[in-house]
Amino acid sequence: MAAPPAPAPLLIACALGIEHLALRAGERGGAGGPVTVLRTGMGPRAAEQSVTRALADPALASAAVLATGFCAGLAPGMHPGDLVVAEETRHPRGGVPCVGTGLLAEELGRLLPGRRVHTGPLTGSDHVVRGPERAELRATGALAVDMESAATLLAAVRTGPRPVAAVRVVVDAPEHELVRIGTVRGGISAFRVLRSILPAFYEWHRSLPLPRR
Repeated sequence: MAAPPAPAPLLIACALGIEHLALRAGERGGAGGPVTVLRTGMGPRAAEQSVTRALADPALASAAVLATGFCAGLAPGMHPGDLVVAEETRHPRGGVPCVGTGLLAEELGRLLPGRRVHTGPLTGSDHVVRGPERAELRATGALAVDMESAATLLAAVRTGPRPVAAVRVVVDAPEHELVRIGTVRGGISAFRVLRSILPAFYEWHRSLPLPRR
């Protein structure tokens, strides 16, 4: 009798050292397979290159990919510490639909009662978005923006078919613009939320179909 297929690995990608620190400090048990937390560096180009290089490793060839970290909220009423679960990511070279959005939103709501969880499009940018540009991006239907998620997921699906998702923590919002992360209450709140959400990622990973042989 053939052995059942092993669970696919999970690659969790973030950009910043502080994001990586939060994830490394979080709960590490309970994943559905091997987990790699990858710090890509800031910006879409760094994210794309880093993820493409990581997925070239045979050990990660079938990995599910989840992009995470901080983001700028675009909708009025968003606050630091809110969560954004992408239904799709948008990049100038193509959009990527996400898998398991509903499950992620449900798990995050259960894990962090009282925190608002938003679902919708997550758009990419090659720079920090400020002021009037927020309204321009909001007019496209996007809920939040960051510099790496769209590039991460685009690189992931271009290396081969795989489940992908993106979950971001709002650190900067229209009424709560952030100057320096970690030095204001909003940044600290977002850090604590990011540190707490790995169990939801693991539940998403466990829910994925086993890879075919």
